[in-house]
Amino acid sequence: MLQASVTAPDPLGRFGEFGGRYAPEILVAPLDELETTYREASAAPGFHAELSALCRHYSGRPTPLFHARRLSDHLGGADIYLKREDLLHTGAHKINNCLGQALLARRMGKGRVIAETGAGQHGVATATVCALFGLKCVVYMGEEDMRRQALNVFRMRLLGADVVGVDSGSRTLKDAISEAMRDWAGSFETTHYMLGSALGPHPYPMIVRDFQRVIGIEAREQFLEFSGGTLPDLLIACVGGGSNAIGLFHPFLGDADVAMVGVEAGGRGAGLGDHAARFAGGVPGVLQGTKSYILQDEDGQIALTHSVSAGLDYASIGPEHAWLRDRGRVEYTSCSDADAIEAVKTLSHLEGIIPALESAHAVAEAVKRAPSASGQAFVINLSGRGDKDIGILRENLPVLG
Repeated sequence: MLQASVTAPDPLGRFGEFGGRYAPEILVAPLDELETTYREASAAPGFHAELSALCRHYSGRPTPLFHARRLSDHLGGADIYLKREDLLHTGAHKINNCLGQALLARRMGKGRVIAETGAGQHGVATATVCALFGLKCVVYMGEEDMRRQALNVFRMRLLGADVVGVDSGSRTLKDAISEAMRDWAGSFETTHYMLGSALGPHPYPMIVRDFQRVIGIEAREQFLEFSGGTLPDLLIACVGGGSNAIGLFHPFLGDADVAMVGVEAGGRGAGLGDHAARFAGGVPGVLQGTKSYILQDEDGQIALTHSVSAGLDYASIGPEHAWLRDRGRVEYTSCSDADAIEAVKTLSHLEGIIPALESAHAVAEAVKRAPSASGQAFVINLSGRGDKDIGILRENLPVLG
């Protein structure tokens, strides 16, 4: 799972011009400690064995690759397959990374874990593994996200975590990350920062990607078995920070015939502040430890973002995604709030599966493309289930209430 690849960052943590380690001097030592521990763990068979056992017996891997026949027939084109990360313990792909990082925290002797969360799924997964490993857990969450994701706030607290509301800035994910990094700067001797997406200063984008690669590794093997030896034509995943997408894409990057699409949050319009599509108006810059594409205003200030899904409204994107986009290996597009909500309805009605609003962005892209792709096969990463979004869906679909 942790093997090096052709897209591994260089020794300074860069993917081409993107990535790197833009961190205050006080965090250099803990980042070095984390990288050293990770590389030692990567070379230790016992680490792989324990992580694999936890993934299998605790979180529920492997997840199925499901042929969505009714959805495929309804669209009348491509055959659509769903990688069912929504069936994992805690309800999303986030548990993959959290289990791996919990093992690293234990190797480093850290008894306290901090995390940031937007949609709450990373916070729930962090609280879950901390309960499992007996670690103290503090989760930072913007107050706007706490309002939108009240169910997940309750779940985190039920699991024993201290959920700290952040009332600065936009009161969303960006601000939660800032608070978590401030905490870590003053507590790193006893604390591990369990960053949840393929973002931040090196080595986080590499570590999170490698713990999420299990998604693509399984999907590749499962599709080959389904098809009798051929690979899918197209992979589709939503992209906030980018952990679920890079987890699906990475094991296929060497397969030239497999196309890939990452779907950003198109929000409610094209104006700055109305969306979170970093490749539609963003420019290269540095935010919270890494260089990537960033949404900012004319004065260079980080722009406000919007998405109906709390997990996609971040002003930047993982550096490996920026590199893959500029190289032309992966295509990135966006999906509006309205189309994402409609995709939730479509998948729910046709397959009995209620996706997370984040995942619905990827479903919406498949709905758009499938009718003109007869004979092709699409794999969608269904990165999470929609339980957490019922409140938002009720607000947006009052006719069902």
